[in-house]
Amino acid sequence: MQILAGVSPAQIPLEVNFLVLAGGGGGGSDNRAGGGGAGGYRRTGTEGSGGGGAALSSQTLDRSTNYSVTVGAGGASGSNGSNSQFVGTTTITSTGGGTGNATPSIGGSGGGASGLSGTTAGAAGTTNQGFAGGSDNSEGAGGGGGAGSVGANGSGAAGGTAGAGGSGLTFSFDSIARAGGGGGGSPVGGGASSGGGAGGSDASNLGVAGTANKGGGGGGGRAGAQGASGGSGVVVFLYATAAGTITFGAGLTGSTTTSGANTIATVTAGTGNVSWA
Repeated sequence: MQILAGVSPAQIPLEVNFLVLAGGGGGGSDNRAGGGGAGGYRRTGTEGSGGGGAALSSQTLDRSTNYSVTVGAGGASGSNGSNSQFVGTTTITSTGGGTGNATPSIGGSGGGASGLSGTTAGAAGTTNQGFAGGSDNSEGAGGGGGAGSVGANGSGAAGGTAGAGGSGLTFSFDSIARAGGGGGGSPVGGGASSGGGAGGSDASNLGVAGTANKGGGGGGGRAGAQGASGGSGVVVFLYATAAGTITFGAGLTGSTTTSGANTIATVTAGTGNVSWA
């Protein structure tokens, strides 16, 4: 948008683009446990949302109006992540990632299946938010689903090789890769990327937690050790700097930076209101 000199913020439409990312699911705590799924990933922009979903439309907001924001926490071992939400002109809710227990759970992205016996399918992701977790195969656990792809299936090779977590997505407005699935835990642990945690391989190499504010799934446990927790989510806004100044209300932790003519406002924790003036 071209901003003319001498135009006040009140005369400029407050058009806001955003990313709403939920908390990632925790890795499973079974022996050879599945990886946690990434948190649901919903955004504006040209690249689309998680799970191959279409991008959302930007929202034109009113100044001096409170808009509610919630940033979801990552799930503990064996638990789903928590939802994130932005209530603007419409309500955008992203679903917490699923966990990789013996019965993996559905989430924004689904949890991977534990490598117990036979072949169990990974849990499904939520439509337009994330992909399914990977299946187990004999002793190889499945990787958690990511926003960008399905978690990899486990394999019976090498006494049990876990699947890697599904890939995440990069939000073009801040160039940060987020929402990767957690790797499964097996004698050969599954890898991870984009904020997901790698799976455990033995008592000395435990599953790795998802990265804070990247919504990745936690790595699955191995040899009876607990799986790792998922990473917390985030809510990111992008708008023309000349259009106004954001205020983070009580209960929220946030910061801003500029990129060319735009401001990027990142909310990293809490529940509360944001407003612009």
